[in-house]
Amino acid sequence: MTELFIQAVLIVFVYFLIFFLVAQVIKNNSIVDMGWGAGFVLIALATLFIEGSFTARNLIVTLLVSIWGIRLTYHIVRRNWGKPEDFRYAKWRKEWGIWLVPRAFFQVFMFQGLMMLIIGYPIILVNAYPGRGLTVLDIIGLFIWITGFYFESVGDKQLANFLRNPQNKGKVIQSGLWQYTRHPNYFGEATMWWGIFILALSVPLGWTGIISPLTITTLLLFISGVPMLEKQMMKNPAYREYAERTSKFFPLPPKKKYATIKRK
Repeated sequence: MTELFIQAVLIVFVYFLIFFLVAQVIKNNSIVDMGWGAGFVLIALATLFIEGSFTARNLIVTLLVSIWGIRLTYHIVRRNWGKPEDFRYAKWRKEWGIWLVPRAFFQVFMFQGLMMLIIGYPIILVNAYPGRGLTVLDIIGLFIWITGFYFESVGDKQLANFLRNPQNKGKVIQSGLWQYTRHPNYFGEATMWWGIFILALSVPLGWTGIISPLTITTLLLFISGVPMLEKQMMKNPAYREYAERTSKFFPLPPKKKYATIKRK
């Protein structure tokens, strides 16, 4: 396990080093987002073939991660290709000044690589230990993963269709999955990693994989996902009204608004 993890560290380091070098040439650090999903696919495939154990669980986890990673990469590349640097990275570019290059290397690219290793830890665990046959936990984990994938992929598709319609310019999507949670895609991503963690519970040290879903849920809910996007979106009065009756993260029925009638 230790040797396989070290090999994964080296692979991720080289992977994000390449992205960093390209980003400096084109002056766009937001391309790091394009490497997020594909990086997990790389970890899954590399550790699977390095270890050489092709059990049902190994293949299922690698397949699930590959489906998610390829879809997410395609979605982000299609959305961002040819566009200027994302507002978050553009803001840091101005703030960091002469320290832009070293801070981008460590705080953007290497930090994302570290998060990838932590979140992808259950993948390495599963591929390091062949384990026994499939169990009830594997079925539960698969069901949870499918639920998360549905929320992320369908949520992304609904938002893309909404933004593609010129009549929706300046409006806030409030239909489909977006009427139950303001961030179905973020909820879906976190849920998928809880599913992967449960799939890892049947292998030795599988319980240690809980660091993965705890990390991605914390990042999305409290640090880099929801908070940064909400700060930007809350400038829109329509979004603030939408936020009053729609759950921030976990899908819930929308709150009903009742008008208060003042009687004289």
